[in-house]
Amino acid sequence: MAGIKVKLREKKISDGRKSLYLDFYPPIPNPKTGKTTRREFLKMYVLEKPKTPIDKAGNADTLRIAEAIRQKRENELNKPEIYTHYEREQLRKKQQDEQCFVTYFEALAQKRSGSNYQTWESALNYLKAFTRGTVKFGELNEAFFEDYKHHLLTTKSNRSDKTTLSQNTAVAYFNKVKAALRQAFKDGILQTDLNGKISGIKETETRREYLTLEELNRLVKTPCNNELLKRAALFSALTGLRFSDIQKLTWGELEKHEDRYILNFTQKKTKGVEVLPISEQAVSFMGEQGESKAKVFEGLTYSAYQNKHLFQWIGAAGITKDITFHCFRHTYATLQLSKGADIYTVSKMLGHKNLKTTQVYAKIIDEAKRKAADNIKLDL
Repeated sequence: MAGIKVKLREKKISDGRKSLYLDFYPPIPNPKTGKTTRREFLKMYVLEKPKTPIDKAGNADTLRIAEAIRQKRENELNKPEIYTHYEREQLRKKQQDEQCFVTYFEALAQKRSGSNYQTWESALNYLKAFTRGTVKFGELNEAFFEDYKHHLLTTKSNRSDKTTLSQNTAVAYFNKVKAALRQAFKDGILQTDLNGKISGIKETETRREYLTLEELNRLVKTPCNNELLKRAALFSALTGLRFSDIQKLTWGELEKHEDRYILNFTQKKTKGVEVLPISEQAVSFMGEQGESKAKVFEGLTYSAYQNKHLFQWIGAAGITKDITFHCFRHTYATLQLSKGADIYTVSKMLGHKNLKTTQVYAKIIDEAKRKAADNIKLDL
């Protein structure tokens, strides 16, 4: 549409005021109704007879703003369409650059669930600390994220001001930031793939302690001051279940099909529904059958006091390794692989979503094989 004139006009109204409106010639379609119109009221007013300097200055400011609106509307209606589109794109980009990345990150975190939500929330807390709660999309660049990586690798842990955030935890938190950047690019907020330009934090190898079958058998024969804790730990070694899943396990989640026992439950960490075959020996550590909704390991708690019983039990069995409750899950995975179970099956039994998580245990087996290669030596 070309050749449209836009005039700024005034209309007298009540209380000695004049309402400002735009006058279009020829008429233009109303964007809401589609009907042609010559008027667009701006909902702006000036005094008909300003008396004081303040009144006069107020009128001048209002008219200046109204004239800017008039000029903008005339430009929009008369410039070539391609140029108008360019102007709108520039305005949209400016508005997007003004959006807060921290707010956007928080909105993404709210869409997560389970342990994934907890990781996003923790990552958000460190991002807020670094940015003091706000940073615009337009302020994000590679240098900003290099500084943020350094911050994560040197900052104190929120759990204890005496320890630095571990590198692998920093990896997890920075990966959430990269995921948010990737989503922002998909959403059109970022004009370039900033995520692709920044490198992540390198993950470090972690040692996963586990028990040998011989050590596990020693624990079976060693008394523990907390019999419930002992049964739960050995149950974990025979099923691979996490402490959190053992703690909430109910009798209704145990099923028997054709002389085989299975656990049909939802993982607390991942919220994934699992169907896990377990042995009769594992069932024997569950104790006497209770009501469907009753917890199998009623009274099982995690605390420093309970850990003390665990450490004493481990020590009494003559085991000097640094064993925690979670190590019994590591033991399950490692023993399964050492006994010939394929990594894919073990991954499914552990409820891992990613095979890479399970491959850590395969490395343990490979290391054990390398050491075993030197076990037989001849006197030459």
